[in-house]
Amino acid sequence: MTSVITEPLGCSDAPILKERGQREVFCGLTGIVWLHRKMQDAFFLVVGSRTCAHLLQSAAGVMIFAEPRFGTAIMEEKDLAGLADANEELDREVDRLLARRPDIKQLFLVGSCPSEVIKLDLSRAAERLTDRHGPHVQVVNYSGSGIETTFTQGEDACLAALVPTLGVTADKQLMLVGSLPDVVEDQFVRLFKAMGIEAVRSFPATERGLAPKVGPGTKVLLAQPFLGDAAAALAARDADILSAPFPFGADGTAAWISIGARAMGVPQARIDAVLETPHRRASNAVAKVAQNLRGKTVFLFPDSQLEIPLARFLARECGMIPIEVGSPYIHGSLVADDLALLPKGPLISEGQDVDRQLDRARDARPDLTVCGLGLANPLEAEGLTTKWAIELVFSPIHGFEQAADLAELFARPIRRRAMIDSMHPARVTA
Repeated sequence: MTSVITEPLGCSDAPILKERGQREVFCGLTGIVWLHRKMQDAFFLVVGSRTCAHLLQSAAGVMIFAEPRFGTAIMEEKDLAGLADANEELDREVDRLLARRPDIKQLFLVGSCPSEVIKLDLSRAAERLTDRHGPHVQVVNYSGSGIETTFTQGEDACLAALVPTLGVTADKQLMLVGSLPDVVEDQFVRLFKAMGIEAVRSFPATERGLAPKVGPGTKVLLAQPFLGDAAAALAARDADILSAPFPFGADGTAAWISIGARAMGVPQARIDAVLETPHRRASNAVAKVAQNLRGKTVFLFPDSQLEIPLARFLARECGMIPIEVGSPYIHGSLVADDLALLPKGPLISEGQDVDRQLDRARDARPDLTVCGLGLANPLEAEGLTTKWAIELVFSPIHGFEQAADLAELFARPIRRRAMIDSMHPARVTA
């Protein structure tokens, strides 16, 4: 049998420590880095400052002579001071962009902190530009501002903005929602088709012409736990949002696929027959890597909203002991299955007061601390072993074939620390 996750153990009713202090996260503009790779005929135009442009260039690592599918309409001092008509300037820049890049079929106007501070209405700009350049180009806007959001919410806002543009269908279909690397998405589609499910749609699609339709026959499997607004928008279109653990690790992937297949009417016996071999292979691969993780403690700082499903994977499949599981935001309905499967014990925290959380991590002295780039080096200097949380967003970690690679991302820093300690046994830690 493949559906091995059956007994909820226990953080469903755990109290959540809600912190509202100083945070350390990237802004939602960062989501453009993976969205522009997924959506091949789209262009993401950030309406922001030079800082926004530098952030995207640094995060994406795009060379100066490349033709990326994102850019920044830089707001100057005269725009911020109201000495120029920002809408006229935006229209002019969009005209120039589309004249030079006729391959663009979807244009996203992405709001930033500066554009929101001066109350530039990008929703009206999107309507105006759609009338001007449609139907060849569809213009949509969403906010990537970091004032009140964390960086993965940029994708959530983007997909939520796209939902109203989707067509209507009453056909029964399974929709996989969330940007996934092509190799991972292809693996999922092959497994569903092996079960006889041909109507598998992806959102976002790689091209505007392949965008799925949505309606009462649509069963939605979320691939990411940060898609709360997108899920709500799809539910408002009468789609059925399925509740499932997220597909991290062998067991999580088996449960996620099984729930999607059962919703499409596939008998459990057929589901088990298709999943038995890849599930067993993934479980064996994870078990080998987990030898370096079993019994080790882990402390997860809030970063991407992946923390609760990842903690479930680390605890149940790798034998780690979570001390604290922090998440920038907790969508209770989306992570309910993962919380139920997370063994009792860790502190669950939402939001951040970084100084207080650092104090808790220092007191706990975990074997592994998962945190942002800004905290990793200082904690390493204090003798804590760290894992960069950002790598968990930019690496393929979903599905059976990636399960052992996911475990390896956590095992590698622990092995590195053991090697350093063996070479410097007298090393003093803070």
